[in-house]
Amino acid sequence: MKEKLINKINEKKIVAGVVGLGYVGLPLAVEKAKAGFKTIGFDVQSVKTDMVNAGHNYIGDVVDSDLAELVEKGMLSATTDFNFIKDVDFIAICVPTPLDEHQEPDISYVKQSCIEISKYLKRETMVVLESTTYPGTTEELIKSILEKGSGLVCGQDFYLGFSPERVDPGNLHYNTKNTPKVVGAIGKDAAETISAMYRAVLDGEVHTVSSPAVAEMEKILENTYRNINIGLVNELGRLCHKMGISVWEVIEAAKTKPYGFQAFYPGPGLGGHCIPLDPYYLTWKAREYGFHTTLIENSMVINDKQPEYCVERAMHLLNRHKKAINGAKILMLGIAYKNDIDDYRESPAIRVLKELKKVGAEVEYFDPWVPEFKNIYGVNGISITELTPEVVSKYDLIMITAAHHNIDYKMVQENAKIIFDTKNAMSKIENRENIEVL
Repeated sequence: MKEKLINKINEKKIVAGVVGLGYVGLPLAVEKAKAGFKTIGFDVQSVKTDMVNAGHNYIGDVVDSDLAELVEKGMLSATTDFNFIKDVDFIAICVPTPLDEHQEPDISYVKQSCIEISKYLKRETMVVLESTTYPGTTEELIKSILEKGSGLVCGQDFYLGFSPERVDPGNLHYNTKNTPKVVGAIGKDAAETISAMYRAVLDGEVHTVSSPAVAEMEKILENTYRNINIGLVNELGRLCHKMGISVWEVIEAAKTKPYGFQAFYPGPGLGGHCIPLDPYYLTWKAREYGFHTTLIENSMVINDKQPEYCVERAMHLLNRHKKAINGAKILMLGIAYKNDIDDYRESPAIRVLKELKKVGAEVEYFDPWVPEFKNIYGVNGISITELTPEVVSKYDLIMITAAHHNIDYKMVQENAKIIFDTKNAMSKIENRENIEVL
């Protein structure tokens, strides 16, 4: 089976399937099609499949013209009908893996996708999970679902592996095409074959590890590392504020060391689909072994409390200007989870907005990237349409919660009463009399 599949890869005769056409799946489907492999995208939302089939892009990291051209050439199509799984030789599963209301892994999307795949899975197919999950998911859960539903045997009739997504929305240097890939699979032949498929599509290095569990843990390590270091700098920022020291200046000084230090920055909290969630997958799995991830859990507590800390700072700032937060008119600049993207998944800015409303503030936001959001953390929001000197001057406090580059911060500084900058977006503004930085 290995030789046959590798020959099909080399001859570009593999038909690729991507299950889940979101921030991870659609860019991956586009890259597979661009590499010369006919690709079918699967999604339960017909609005997404219809847009793909019409050549209309809805993901920031995909080039509009690339998508339209691939669809026109017949290299890329999309469907809600999983019956077409029988026509593909490679399947990448890129569905959400959120947390449930108890902060435990919700892998229902993965389970359901695998159940649907198993109904139509044919021999000599590669199946790869890309969704972030806890170590053991591929071997303990997905393997049994696919074998039970298809009647096929993993390693004998089909190959199964895990290759974690490494999408960083808005990153201008690293994207799906050039970011190194990690692959772990059940069996040596599966690992070699799946790795060969990724090498035929991507420019980045493909690093093969000994098992899916290693690859699953590797992805958790990546984001837990960032979670812990962001927790460290958020806590240090709180201490620096009490001591009258700029944590931002401290970080810039530390960055001058050419080894042993990587800069992380404070902010209103953690956002996106990975960094705030992945450590919970690890701590949940660790409990199965009677192990407590103390350092990790402490960093999670610090980061989870950061939105409330920002509201507390805003309250004290207003008090110093003889203004109560209850009834204060506050404008938040930025609702996306980071600068210059339209992604607001797990955005800490929305949690800040919710907490501000809890204490009676009258809150509006401006974000040219996110015109509106619905039912996130139990709140809805619609961005004000324009940012003018007249608009800025009517608020008691301007709070910067995403450092978008398409905002005129000099104009904001010149017209605002008070500014609370949680992202150090105004670092280059010379007149700082009305600016307080996190």
